[in-house]
Amino acid sequence: MTTAEPIRVLIVEDDPVAADAHVMYVGRVPGFVAVGKAHTGAEARRALERTQVDLLLLDLHLPDAHGLQLARSLRAAGYHADVIAVTSARDLAVVREGVSLGVVQYVLKPFTFATLRDRLVRYAEFHAAAGEASGQDEVDRALAALRAPSPAALPKGLSAPTLERVTVALRDCGEGLTAAGVAVAVGISRITARRYLEHLVEAGRAARSPQYGTVGRPELQYRWVKG
Repeated sequence: MTTAEPIRVLIVEDDPVAADAHVMYVGRVPGFVAVGKAHTGAEARRALERTQVDLLLLDLHLPDAHGLQLARSLRAAGYHADVIAVTSARDLAVVREGVSLGVVQYVLKPFTFATLRDRLVRYAEFHAAAGEASGQDEVDRALAALRAPSPAALPKGLSAPTLERVTVALRDCGEGLTAAGVAVAVGISRITARRYLEHLVEAGRAARSPQYGTVGRPELQYRWVKG
């Protein structure tokens, strides 16, 4: 019995810290191997010239080109690697344009390892489909492998819009915030803010540490985890 070749992934991400995190994430998913990383479109082209790549994990905001411009130029040059786009942009027009350029999945920043792992596992199912389909059902199954599942339910009492507001407040404050600070920024109670912050900690998107003052017990400071 032969072992299937791993899916070779090139990480294209301008933020070095995020790029290292994505390499680590890819390496944790069985059947995938990160074969390199590039911080610009030019570096990505050079990497593709010397390395066989099956999949690009492509940040759309690169310092020398938009990710979709890079994808278009790669298609014109004869590169056929699939693309999973990584972006904070939510413009559906960009999503539609990406489909025609081989973008098979979108992952919105910020994301957790579990989110990327799910996309990679689904891509692997799609990638493994080969040969001639027996009928419409088999074609549908192959394409369905790329579809993301319904979002996981939040813990009881938490809402997606408020979680988004808490996430933005914490991410935009580089030095971190306490639950009281988030409560003021978002317009919710301190207790509610702490519940959302603890959810982000459990998801690996935030870290907490005690902040020592002059009087009383230390207060917890929450900081966004980049990448």
